[in-house]
Amino acid sequence: MSSAAQIQPQGQPQNAEAVLTVNNIEVVYDHVILVLKGVSLSVPKGGIVALLGANGAGKTTTLKAISNLLHAERGEVTKGSIEFNGERVDRLSPNELVRRGCIQVLEGRHCFGHLTIEENLLTGAFTRCDGNAAIKRDLEAIYEYFPRLKQRRSSMAGYTSGGEQQMCAIGRAMMSKPSMILLDEPSMGLAPQIVEEIFEIVRKLNATEGVSFLLAEQNSNMALKYATYGYILETGRVVMDGPARMLRENEDVKEFYLGVSEGDRKSFRAVKSYKRRKRWLA
Repeated sequence: MSSAAQIQPQGQPQNAEAVLTVNNIEVVYDHVILVLKGVSLSVPKGGIVALLGANGAGKTTTLKAISNLLHAERGEVTKGSIEFNGERVDRLSPNELVRRGCIQVLEGRHCFGHLTIEENLLTGAFTRCDGNAAIKRDLEAIYEYFPRLKQRRSSMAGYTSGGEQQMCAIGRAMMSKPSMILLDEPSMGLAPQIVEEIFEIVRKLNATEGVSFLLAEQNSNMALKYATYGYILETGRVVMDGPARMLRENEDVKEFYLGVSEGDRKSFRAVKSYKRRKRWLA
């Protein structure tokens, strides 16, 4: 299939029940700045979906629109709707959405630096009402997924590595017993080996716990390796989507997002004069 034929904005994974559906939303900041322009996407139950794009494309804004965190930054969804498990949720408060099973792991991890790793994890269970015994069981389960955290359970989170803090942030989200996690830039600032370790844990959580993931990532190569479906954002709109395998093989995606070009480039002049265009922006 040609690259142009695959450019199908607003498509959705087929033959799967959706846990999350974003319907043609627009987001405006400060009542004047239009950031998202008719974004639609879908995440199937038990799926891993990648939301790709360069810095400033609108990935974080999309996640914050879903998790209802826009108002803290003077943003709002002005058009469209967001549904979680078949119910409209874009008018709920963030804590109500967490109680329903959808939680966001923010870009930059945001661990409580003055608390220990274990105390950070336990804050994720704040909304639960199923008793201390269940929380303790889940805490031990988190330590099985993240052996490093068990070793550092008594360490102050602010003195742990970036990779350990990212694991702590994901583990804290898991302590809320979610059915879906919105994961924003999990690879940011981390060594490649640690990034792969974290994505392997994400895949394991998806396979064994049935948690759906929407991953916002600039590291397109890594995201498409683990996701089953992907959406590409450019300047606040979806410009391409499809199964991860198809996106990895698409020549435009290789060129602009995976850093792979067809043919040899032997000089800066050759790079500068290269004529491939982003067809969807034509």
